[in-house]
Amino acid sequence: MERRKALGLIAGGGAAAASFTALPAFGEETGRAAGAAGQGKATAKGGYTFALDKDVRRTSVRFENRYGIEVAADLYVPKNAGRKVPALVVSGPFGAVKEQSSGLYANEFARRGYVALAFDPSFTGESGGTVRDVASPDICTEDYSAAVDFLGLQKIVDRERIGAQAICGLSGMALTAAAADSRIKAVATASMYDMARSMSRGHEDYYTPEQRQKVVDHLSRQRWIDAERGTYARLSHEVPFDEHGNVAPSNRVLPKTLPADADPITKIFFDYYRTARGYHPRSINSTTAWTGTTPMSFFAFPLMTNIDMLAPRKALLVAGADAHSRYYSEDVQAKAPDSVDLLIVPGADHVDLYDRKDLIPFDKLDEFFTKNLA
Repeated sequence: MERRKALGLIAGGGAAAASFTALPAFGEETGRAAGAAGQGKATAKGGYTFALDKDVRRTSVRFENRYGIEVAADLYVPKNAGRKVPALVVSGPFGAVKEQSSGLYANEFARRGYVALAFDPSFTGESGGTVRDVASPDICTEDYSAAVDFLGLQKIVDRERIGAQAICGLSGMALTAAAADSRIKAVATASMYDMARSMSRGHEDYYTPEQRQKVVDHLSRQRWIDAERGTYARLSHEVPFDEHGNVAPSNRVLPKTLPADADPITKIFFDYYRTARGYHPRSINSTTAWTGTTPMSFFAFPLMTNIDMLAPRKALLVAGADAHSRYYSEDVQAKAPDSVDLLIVPGADHVDLYDRKDLIPFDKLDEFFTKNLA
């Protein structure tokens, strides 16, 4: 499968389904109800895809963002923590939930002495928002600042030492939040994606002007369909094109089973979201797709426009040497070389930095935050 098509479609549905080869079944997926049990490894760990460290306490918390939406989060605190310790806001990837990668990062940072807050972005997971599984660059960015509000009110937290750690698609929102909110003293990302650039221009900006207009026309037509039906269709948030040059959205981010001819990028995402390694029933990427008109706001509102406002604060962008997303981090670093450092991890692809603790440079991240949250 051609890489750019895969990045939009991620091998979903339609006639191509006939060529899928089944992997071990998950059992019937029963929807996305709050509290639903996970599969495989997630079930074994109480719905989480990782084990809680014995020296860390995890508490479920709720807080509201500036728009009055309730944000669901897990607060990770070292059991031996004293008063006024540094804290980190953690979220991502785009379409994932706090029981997956962001929780793993928060757990590891808490083990190292930080208070860490892993949250579900608005409209996803256990967070509020009437329309489910829709995203907004503005509201997703606001969620980071709302999380800072929450952390700064905790007696155990030094509100002058709050940073942000983001993974994959929520990284662009974290950098955008930090540029506009100077309470975020430092920000690190892993496998950064710029979702506004990705949705409006395609992978490596491959959309031609004609294709961009076709995507806009597709989204505009979908607005009429949704309005007439009174529902919100679920379709590809990164819109692919078929061999005839027509938009070819899918109703899933990932297929239920892996195509026999799946490209390497589809395989690595499938291996995380659709297997016991990272599956979670509330994860959009594990089970379904975003609302079909989600890309409209990302066309309208670019991320990281004011990245120069981050200075004199610092950012550290971590990318796998073999990651298809590596160029996003490189381009941001080139735009703000005085504020942004780049760390390339040899032998790592994009998804490796979700949960491969043998590859995630936690020592370097800890060193970065120790220095910049001093």
